[in-house]
Amino acid sequence: MRFGDPGLDAAREIARGPVLGIAEAAMRAASFLATGFSVVTTLPRTVVIAEHLVARYGVSSHCRAVRACDVAVLELDSPHGNAYGKILDECRRALAEDRSGAIVLGCAGMADLCERLSLSLGVPVIDGVAAAVTLAEALVRMGLKTSKHGDYAAPLPKIYAGMLASLAPSGHPQ
Repeated sequence: MRFGDPGLDAAREIARGPVLGIAEAAMRAASFLATGFSVVTTLPRTVVIAEHLVARYGVSSHCRAVRACDVAVLELDSPHGNAYGKILDECRRALAEDRSGAIVLGCAGMADLCERLSLSLGVPVIDGVAAAVTLAEALVRMGLKTSKHGDYAAPLPKIYAGMLASLAPSGHPQ
């Protein structure tokens, strides 16, 4: 899982059940819990991707900022680093400077820090993995499926020719 929600629309085209991205689920959950939230992600290079998703998901009026704590994903589990301290400091800055009431963790690798951060900060801290799984379960329990009318209709069959002919799914024209 990746916070950038890659392949989400393609997955929705081929899946019958609900398909949720971890960024979308976390941002929407945060918008239910606070009038404003900040995303705290790992490296500065991921900020623009998260900002694009904020706009795409229609939560610009709720997202106060996307911030990076300058911690690489592999550092999150390192016992020798201070990943938790850096993330906590950035979350505190988000609450003070952005006037946010909730924090969205912008990396699936931060999931195990969620409860600890929430207790330290006194605000909801949302992990996208848990949000996506729980929201998907709720949609399934409600008996809802991805619409196959319009944009998420199944992709049309494609002709596989030349070097790609051997890769055609069974039953596809060649």
